[in-house]
Amino acid sequence: MSIYKIKKILEGKKMQYIRIKQLREDKDLTQRYMANKLNMKQPQYARYESGKRDFPIDILIKIADIYNTSLDYMVGRTNEVKPYPKVK
Repeated sequence: MSIYKIKKILEGKKMQYIRIKQLREDKDLTQRYMANKLNMKQPQYARYESGKRDFPIDILIKIADIYNTSLDYMVGRTNEVKPYPKVK
């Protein structure tokens, strides 16, 4: 999905984390599983994923690590799934 298509989907709406949901579904993971990995309850995770609440940056970083991708990919700033090299 192109960045422009994502922007079109999001126009006039609170930010939705479309790629985060797609990454989870592509790996056949449940919201409950992700919530447990992130030390939160499933309804809280669902509110984040649906865009009803914004993810805190520390949670986004943990999610990127779980999916082995970058924050830029997760929020639609790039189509490159592969993460950047880690800073030493």
